[in-house]
Amino acid sequence: MVLVGKSSIQKTYYDILSVKEDATYEEIRASYKSAVLNSHPDKLHNITETSDHPHELEVRFLNVRKAWEILGDSKTRALYDHELRDSRQDIDTAEDISLDEMTMEDVGEVVELFYQCRCGDYFAIDSEELKEMGYRLDSGGNKAVLNRPDSLPTSVILPCGSCSLKIRLMINTQC
Repeated sequence: MVLVGKSSIQKTYYDILSVKEDATYEEIRASYKSAVLNSHPDKLHNITETSDHPHELEVRFLNVRKAWEILGDSKTRALYDHELRDSRQDIDTAEDISLDEMTMEDVGEVVELFYQCRCGDYFAIDSEELKEMGYRLDSGGNKAVLNRPDSLPTSVILPCGSCSLKIRLMINTQC
């Protein structure tokens, strides 16, 4: 589960390292090594010079290091897993919906998904936010499918644009 806001996505440490929550220590370590090599500031020197967002690269590297710090130690990982489970139970949602229940709107390169709230405003997420979470939105006609390799079904919490209600978008991936 991931909490999506209007302009930010809160990822779990598992998401940052691109591993499943039941990953072994060896899988986490291998993913960390790959991620830290791909995001290390020394390796990204040429990219940083031409990039408009060098700060984002630094934040990404720091997030990878923090994720390893937590998930690489069995005691801190167990505590983190417990807190993660508790936080998921604490989120109170108005309802659970499926991708089929959302309205799709193609806006150039981005596809926006909407679901109307009781207050009249909308719950929304777009294909770019989903892409940041590792999901590819395949849309053909009026049907949309989210794909993510090696992923278990999950959910995304979407807040309303105006009121305090939240919904849970159930994602059942198809490989």
